[in-house]
Amino acid sequence: MIETLPGIGEEVRKEFGFTPDFTVAKELLEENDGAGNTFKSTAKPVLIGTAVVGSTTMIFSIIMSLTNGLTESMTSLSVMHPPFLLGLIAGGAVIYWFSGASTQAVVAGAYAAVEFIKANIKLGTTEKASIEDSKRVVEICTIYAQKGMWNIFLAVFFTTLAFACLEPFFFIGYLISIALFGLYQAIFMANAGGAWDNAKKIVETELHAKGTDLHDACVAGDTVGDPFKDTSSVAMNPIIKFTTLFGLLAVEMAVGMAAGGQAGLTHALAAVFFVVSTVFIHRSFYSMRIAPRQELEL
Repeated sequence: MIETLPGIGEEVRKEFGFTPDFTVAKELLEENDGAGNTFKSTAKPVLIGTAVVGSTTMIFSIIMSLTNGLTESMTSLSVMHPPFLLGLIAGGAVIYWFSGASTQAVVAGAYAAVEFIKANIKLGTTEKASIEDSKRVVEICTIYAQKGMWNIFLAVFFTTLAFACLEPFFFIGYLISIALFGLYQAIFMANAGGAWDNAKKIVETELHAKGTDLHDACVAGDTVGDPFKDTSSVAMNPIIKFTTLFGLLAVEMAVGMAAGGQAGLTHALAAVFFVVSTVFIHRSFYSMRIAPRQELEL
């Protein structure tokens, strides 16, 4: 914090000609940050909505192709058609898996960084952290971010391939579910994260209840809210776009192979891709678990 620097008040007075009131400044900044959280919570669903609009157009193009201009196989686009219904269920499951996996990656990286700071940086003194320790903190966060992103991307990639090769109407249901569940999940996470963050600010600046049980509860909420509003909700956008765009190409190839008498091959590929995807889904949680303190590689 700038107010802890020795002589900073006098320096500001000489440079700018006024005496700073850091307490009031902090409250004003917190109000601005709260307004920013509200704005982001409102704008992010609009961003996700653009992805849903684009994916809807591409999904409709797949439907037109498979139904020969809406003249054939229309009964397959019903919840009474088991593959289509299972696709709807699978899409929702993938969205909720992604929400948990992306949040887990953030939490695990933050925990590892905090443990390193506690072990190597003296927080209770005015002594500055070394450049090497500061770089190591950034490195820890970067490693966990890349590791989580890699597992999640490959899981989404191979899941899309597997479902595209499995059954075309199953995949249509899957894409519809990804778009709808992704939109509403993103709205929920963006608003919930912003609300938790703003709740902590109100407790600190308006209620002046810092250090109380109420403040501790708000800090816990804000800890979950940050990955909610800044990671998982925003990342729904590329998840929806990538799955739909890449899936459009994959399902066209799978339908072409099946029409050429290679239906068995497409099902075999679907099984292989699904097994590979489950490996990365498993890694997205179990390789990102918070290890016991003595096992952390600091």
